[in-house]
Amino acid sequence: MASEVPYASGMTMKKIGHRGVDSSGETTYKKTTSSALKGAIQLGITHTVGSLSTKPERDVLMQDFYVVESIFFPSEGSNLTPAHHYNDFRFKTYAPVAFRYFRELFGIRPDDYLYSLCSEPLIELCNSGASGSLFYVSSDDEFIIKTVQHKEAEFLQKLLPGYYMNLNQNPRTLLPKFYGLYCVQAGGKNIRIVVMNNLLPRSVKMHIKYDLKGSTYKRRASQKERDKPLPTLKDLDFLQDIPDGLFLDADMYNALCKTLQRDCLVLQSFKIMDYSLLVSIHNIDHAQREPLGNESQHSVDTRRPAPQKALYSTAMESIQGEARRGGTVETDDHMGGIPARNSKGERLLLYIGIIDILQSYRFVKKLEHSWKALVHDGDTVSVHRPGFYAERFQRFMCNTVFKKIPLKPSPSKKFRSGSSFSRRAGPSGNSCVTYQPSVSGEHKAQVTTKAEVEPGVHFGRPDVLPQTPPLEKISEVSTVPDPYSSPAAGEALQVLTASEQKSSEDLEQDSAISVIPRCQPLTQQC
Repeated sequence: MASEVPYASGMTMKKIGHRGVDSSGETTYKKTTSSALKGAIQLGITHTVGSLSTKPERDVLMQDFYVVESIFFPSEGSNLTPAHHYNDFRFKTYAPVAFRYFRELFGIRPDDYLYSLCSEPLIELCNSGASGSLFYVSSDDEFIIKTVQHKEAEFLQKLLPGYYMNLNQNPRTLLPKFYGLYCVQAGGKNIRIVVMNNLLPRSVKMHIKYDLKGSTYKRRASQKERDKPLPTLKDLDFLQDIPDGLFLDADMYNALCKTLQRDCLVLQSFKIMDYSLLVSIHNIDHAQREPLGNESQHSVDTRRPAPQKALYSTAMESIQGEARRGGTVETDDHMGGIPARNSKGERLLLYIGIIDILQSYRFVKKLEHSWKALVHDGDTVSVHRPGFYAERFQRFMCNTVFKKIPLKPSPSKKFRSGSSFSRRAGPSGNSCVTYQPSVSGEHKAQVTTKAEVEPGVHFGRPDVLPQTPPLEKISEVSTVPDPYSSPAAGEALQVLTASEQKSSEDLEQDSAISVIPRCQPLTQQC
């Protein structure tokens, strides 16, 4: 909720959650300015990573997940900390050994981690969303720093052992990659931050962005959100803008759905809910028609030799675990995006990831769902029990948002499209193959009906007599020579004449007898 509150200096300040912006444009978080917070984060991470390098590497133990290290940073400096021009603050590091293992698992070396986060000032993102959190991105686009609430940080701490187990089994995941959890104590307030992978590189222009949950209750972006340069749209906006969905290659689609299925199962096991799939779209065809802007031109940093990117950090790398083993998914460089197309055939790059997973289905969420279910349809609201939420989320993504590209018929299969072979059971019970030329319209329906009703007709069998027409029709066309005239045909006519003279009772008896040989054995009921 946005509100205006009086600030200490007498100026009014716009406030969204703990984030505020005063009349001068300065961003604050819990009354700490953004510049002071960025400086404290960089000083604290530099110290904790440096001190961690002196500790020998070893296996992660259970107690490592609950360790909290703390160090005080006075403004005048100390034996362990440098002097700085901010107010005094304390910096806490949660589970340093465990997070060091996570960074190593993703191929992030300590010097790369420090260089990305601490060599240059952090960049504040202005489009932070309605959560009231602050977002910073490193200068090389590698990492995102987000402020989290106390309950979210506490839940992440409890989640770490299960998160460790899941990453060991499968490092390829669309779940957020957590690289560090810290806390800055300044002005009597605790500001908790988490370091994650960056899903949206600034070097690629995003044309449209969606936050999807698979829910329809109040899932439309507000007019204020739409007025932003790159608004975050929601489910109803997606159904209106892209009703046909996004089309992926068959192998890419299968890999994506398998990854989503596995991740949803993990989230459900942790009783996590209310998460979203962030889908950001770069339209290649639109970008080629647009004039080149200065935002896409980036100078190369020659001071750093061969920067190492984090493993499995892009959307393409996150879903290719299953498909790459099969060797069928294209592995071309798509700037980390997943190649796709829309219904117009335009080429797209998708940047996706599951976000906002630090929501546990607790008592407050149960009350929220119960209240919304009384007013609205309980199956359409976003707050739901974890099992149903995961199933609905996966079904919406794999059936509505993402679809397979329709396969074109191969030229070598034209013969199959023009004719078909079918296996039918003969009178003796043995199966036989019959050839049926392609027919269309009503004639096709007539042929199919006749084949089903009259089992005596065999298409394409010149050695079997066709059905003989009645005598009245034969007499009418007697001038036309019969190509099938033969003694066998005469015998067939005699049999037909004799059958017409039978009474209705004999016909019923014959029909009952004719059914008996079809039962195997005879003792079975027909």
